[in-house]
Amino acid sequence: MAGMEPSRNLVPPKEGALPPIQPDALRSACSNCTLRELCLPVGLSPEDLEHLDRVISKRRMLRRGEALFRAGDRFEALYAVRSGFLKTTVSKEDGREQVTGFQMSGEILGLDGIGSAQHTCDAIAIEDASVCVIPFEELERLSREVGELQRQLHKVMSREIVRDQGVMFLLGSMRAEQRVAAFLLNLTKRLKARGYSSSALVLRMSREEIGSYLGLKLETVSRAFSKLQQEGILAVRQREIEILRSEALGALANE
Repeated sequence: MAGMEPSRNLVPPKEGALPPIQPDALRSACSNCTLRELCLPVGLSPEDLEHLDRVISKRRMLRRGEALFRAGDRFEALYAVRSGFLKTTVSKEDGREQVTGFQMSGEILGLDGIGSAQHTCDAIAIEDASVCVIPFEELERLSREVGELQRQLHKVMSREIVRDQGVMFLLGSMRAEQRVAAFLLNLTKRLKARGYSSSALVLRMSREEIGSYLGLKLETVSRAFSKLQQEGILAVRQREIEILRSEALGALANE
């Protein structure tokens, strides 16, 4: 796209087989992870990070379309996304799927299972991804010993509550263009925190998945993107999006 700011986020995921997984590659060292300031380890001392490294003993690789867990599965662990994108979904009574969230690197999955000891949603990779497996019983034990870890776990839970409230606001009070604008602003804000461009991105999710998340039909989402492009706010080429007028996009989302 002409004039698009270079960004690592614009590199499309590679299709095909994943490389062979070596045993040592399954270990995840929080102390050396570039995502530590976005994940549970933020604020921990080097000594406490060593304790957490022993709890987070392995990494799981997921192929596009593969489930990390399903609704009804026994809850045993939390999962920190290291790479790739996932979505969480719930099934409605009529069999339709409702997308409830999109998770990227540095974010935690599995909190839905804490209360009932079983997962209440599906978590599906929407591109090849990897996650750190955090056994919850061991995490609880360590958090009782390390106060900062317990505080960080509470912060993660609080962020999830705030995010859910934001989605409810989207679904209850905004027209289609506002919902799409708010979605893009939230996405670019999260990507920027990970070192990606704040004005150019490749959508990892489909228009249909975005519509499910925002409570809109596929056709409505497509019309909203077209209208934002016609107004000169976005430049759209399939899944490549460039925000041309960020102030206008923000004003629309906050009307």
